[in-house]
Order: sequence, then structure tokens, then C-alpha cells
Amino acid sequence: ENSEALSISKISMAAITEFLPKEYGYVVLVLVFYCFLNLWMGAQLGRARKRYNVPYPTLYAIESENKDAKLFNCVQRGHQNSLEMMPMYFILMILGGMKHPCICTGLGLLYNVSRFFYFKGYATGDPMKRLTIGKYGFLGLLGLMICTISFGVPLILA
Repeated sequence: ENSEALSISKISMAAITEFLPKEYGYVVLVLVFYCFLNLWMGAQLGRARKRYNVPYPTLYAIESENKDAKLFNCVQRGHQNSLEMMPMYFILMILGGMKHPCICTGLGLLYNVSRFFYFKGYATGDPMKRLTIGKYGFLGLLGLMICTISFGVPLILA
């Protein structure tokens, strides 16, 4: 049974590697890197809940009830915005990476690193600091959109 399962696994991997360029593995790894980044941001938010006394399930602190509400809310928004952007980022990486895996890998790394600084800047309590380096993530997304368009248009015209 084990050899049969291994044989099926080899056939499945052969089918995948026939369809996708081998460099697509980099796209996959960059997406996993973002998952770790997201887990780290969630942990930072958990610490902020304890530090600023904002229990679950409260999403945002109220300034009239909590003197540290703005500080907590900035950490919350940094993480929440990353969650809001994640579906678009993932689909652009997955699709654009099928045709342009190396370019999408670079753009994805740019996005991931800028997202880290976006979160760190936001978590200072000064929302404008999220854009110091974090603004470059939008260039990464724009590039990923172009790569994905470059993948989609030839499919329509074929």
C-alpha cells in the first residue's frame, strides 16, 4: 500500500511540475512566509490586548473607557488591514506567479517586508508611521496586478 501511495504521489507531483514552472516553488514559499508574518502580527495583537486591557471579543477599544484606546486600536488596525489585503495579495501571487514566478517572488517579498514595516509603524500609535516604508507594498501589489493581467489576457485571446 505504501508503494502505491508513493507512486500516486509521484504521478501527482509530475503532473503539477509539468503544468507549473519549477520557480513557482518560490511563489509558494513567499506566501508561506506571509502566513508566518500574519501569525506574528496576531501574537503582537494578543500582547496588546493584555497590555492595554482590551479583552476578547472587543474589536476596538473606546477612548472614553480606555486611556490607551488609540494605541491598541492602531495595533488592531495594522493587523486588520493586513487581513483585509491578504485575499487580494494571495490570488495575485498565485495567478501571476504561474506565468511570472520570479517577478512575483520579488514583488511578494517587497510586499511582505513592507507589510512588516506597515504594521510596526502603525503599532507606534501614530498611524502616519505605517506609510514610512509600508507604502512600498502598494508598488508590490501594482506589479502583481500587472503580472496577473499578463497571465489573464493571453488566455482570453488564445
